[in-house]
Parts: sequence; C-alpha cells; structure tokens
Amino acid sequence: MSKPPLPDDAQDLLRRPNPAVMATLRSDGAPVSTPTWYVWEDGRVLLSLDEGRVRLKHLRRDPRVTLTVLDGDDWYTHVTLIGRVVEMYEDEGRGDIDRISTHYTGKPYPDRVRTRYSTWIEVERWHGWGAHRDSGQAST
Repeated sequence: MSKPPLPDDAQDLLRRPNPAVMATLRSDGAPVSTPTWYVWEDGRVLLSLDEGRVRLKHLRRDPRVTLTVLDGDDWYTHVTLIGRVVEMYEDEGRGDIDRISTHYTGKPYPDRVRTRYSTWIEVERWHGWGAHRDSGQAST
C-alpha cells in the first residue's frame, strides 16, 4: 500500500462519478460494506449520510473507513482508499448532498425531509488494481 498523494491517473478516476463501495466497522469489529456516492476533492473524500443509516452510527463510534472506487467502464480497474473521518457535520442547507447528487445525476438530491450529515475522509493509504496498480505493491 502506498501513502498519498495519489498519482494523477488515479485522481482522474476518483474525480469521475464512478461506482463506489464504503466499508465501516460494527461495534463487534465486523466490517460492513455498502454502495455509496462520493466526491473527490483536494485529496479527500466527501460523503453524505442519511440520519437513519447505521453506517453513520458506525463512523461516529469508529472513524475508520475504506472506500473502493470502481472504474465505471472496467471494474477490474479500481482504487481503494483507506482512511478516517476527520470532519463530520449536519448538512443543514443540503449543499453537500446536492453537490454529490449533481455529480452523479445532474440534479439536486430529491429527499428534502430527512437530515443529512457530511463527512470528510482523509486518506492514509491507498492501493489500486488494473490500470491504477500501485507499482510498490507486491504481486499476488
């Protein structure tokens, strides 16, 4: 695994609205994964979480998170980011979720009722596969 910064080609992948899966940790230490939207900005990841989601509870208890972003055209090519939540706040004006939704759908997020929380994830390590394979990784 490598430490940031990520190479330009991996960052190009992360800037696109690609499919992603995040993993958090339950209180018993078991990992839980779920698909998610994200935005990559300035070497960090922005996520938006609905107030009722269990993954929000997980991140409040343990800020460690992994995000795997798959190239939408070639899922063999992917980048996995390992890090932790460094900032969490209520998205009062829904600016963050609207930004993320627009990134993926071209439209603001439709649910205007439920409270949303924004989380910024700082990347501590990363690895890639396929076109973004980190040259420092051991072969498997």
